[in-house]
Amino acid sequence: MKQSSVELGVGIFVLLGVLCIGYLTLRLGEVQVLGDKHYILNARFKAVTGLKTGAQVEIAGVQVGQVDAIRLDPADLVALVRLKVREGIVLQDDTIASVKTAGLLGDRFIQLSPGGSDKVLRPGDLIVETESPLDIESLISKFAFGKVE
Repeated sequence: MKQSSVELGVGIFVLLGVLCIGYLTLRLGEVQVLGDKHYILNARFKAVTGLKTGAQVEIAGVQVGQVDAIRLDPADLVALVRLKVREGIVLQDDTIASVKTAGLLGDRFIQLSPGGSDKVLRPGDLIVETESPLDIESLISKFAFGKVE
């Protein structure tokens, strides 16, 4: 009788430990189990060199979302980027999306520069104004071969 109560106590302790680890894994990994607190926006870029799925989306240096998917539009041969933006962030239709680099050789991210229009972007809308990343390699090659204007 005494042995079974000790085993039951140890079993409950181990079960609680596994549940706590599972909870912390979901919370720290920012996994959304019961609904997503983001909405989707799309953007078209001529190039997104170095940008990866999961990259940050920032406004004024503050993370407000992430890159959800990147694919090639077969009709226009441009990159279509799907952005997950945190709910509560209101963006106007003249918002500019730019591909930027963190530091000189850091990771690429999307920087959103909000506009001043009265029209608000809705989930699934397209950000029209975009800026592709600066191609440092082509600038260096132009400078090295004297083709800088």
